[in-house]
Amino acid sequence: MIDESLPVQQTDEAKATVTRFVALATRGLVPMFDEQKQLFCYSLKKTEGGMVAEGLSPRYTMMTLMGLHRLEEAGGVSPVEIKPALQSLLANLDWVQDVGDLGVLLWTCALLAPERLPELEGRIELDTALIRYPSAKRGVTMEIAWFLTGLSNWALACPEKQSRLRDLAFQTFAMLKKNRGEQGFFGHLTRGGSVTGMTRGRIGSFADQVYPIYALTRFSQAYQEENALQAALQCGRGLCEAQGPSGQWWWHYDSLTGRVLEGYPVFSVHQHAMGPMTLFALGEATDCDFTPWIYRGLKWINAENELGFDMEDDAAQVIWRCQYRHTSQIKTYLKAAFNLGGSATPYETKKDLKVLFECRPYELGWLLYAFAARSGRDASSHSVACGVGTGAIAGVQKRK
Repeated sequence: MIDESLPVQQTDEAKATVTRFVALATRGLVPMFDEQKQLFCYSLKKTEGGMVAEGLSPRYTMMTLMGLHRLEEAGGVSPVEIKPALQSLLANLDWVQDVGDLGVLLWTCALLAPERLPELEGRIELDTALIRYPSAKRGVTMEIAWFLTGLSNWALACPEKQSRLRDLAFQTFAMLKKNRGEQGFFGHLTRGGSVTGMTRGRIGSFADQVYPIYALTRFSQAYQEENALQAALQCGRGLCEAQGPSGQWWWHYDSLTGRVLEGYPVFSVHQHAMGPMTLFALGEATDCDFTPWIYRGLKWINAENELGFDMEDDAAQVIWRCQYRHTSQIKTYLKAAFNLGGSATPYETKKDLKVLFECRPYELGWLLYAFAARSGRDASSHSVACGVGTGAIAGVQKRK
């Protein structure tokens, strides 16, 4: 069962945290943007010589632009001009290398420039996407989820296209369902006959849970598919039930047993962005309240974590990437391959943890996507409405 000792957040504390994080993300994206290339970097790393931007990422650029768009919708000012960056991405689509790129492209355009979608349709060979791209052939959960999100947002933004997209959307939904275990968690890809397919198909990361939840939520809204929403709700409840004692969103899950296989790394982006953006969307679609778990997860960032280290660095204008230790993931996969089960307390082993002094632009972009519209809002009022352990179905109660 979900922990009934969840504290009710203090209004001023929650509001101040959200407002501060949104301001930091807005400032922190500036040094990550290459004005000449109109792209965000792949990563910003701390070095002996200072903060250094490495690489360029169209995928991260799209995600970040969606966050900045949310900031503008909420009345904020984007530090980067969104329209030129989007136009640059759309001018040449050679960077679209897989079905995940295509999904995030459709997702971005549906929210930022739905008028561009008819033009794109003639350039992307949409109908063959699921048989043309490698990750679709392998059934990679995260990428399939992004594609379903893109199709669903397209249908929502352009209702006249719903019938045109329907068959492909339901086909993508069927592929995603294959990766879901009986306990509600998703494996990393479609299970196959090889050792890799059997193990990776069974084990899913946190990203392999939240992106399908988001995709299924949007798909259910586009096509009134109740089964999709119930699958999303089961997975969301499972994540909350598995949340760590300090609000950690753990790293690897066993889709067959429904248990946590490995806790670390604990990524900051899961705490302040991906978990919240997904659970906010799910809560709004189901009229269930996940905010106690969302705001509890935020507390992990500011020293209420294993190392007692503040992951928020105002001077560097970042939230550091994760707390991790150098261990081989082979052990995690062997647990699944030999049916060893998961650890009931993945947080017991805290030794050798380190902070990774790196930040990627999508992390701050998704933070804005989750919280820009909630900056300054009475954040704790949500958690009051959730009667944990008092008649809630699987620990999550509908709002009253």
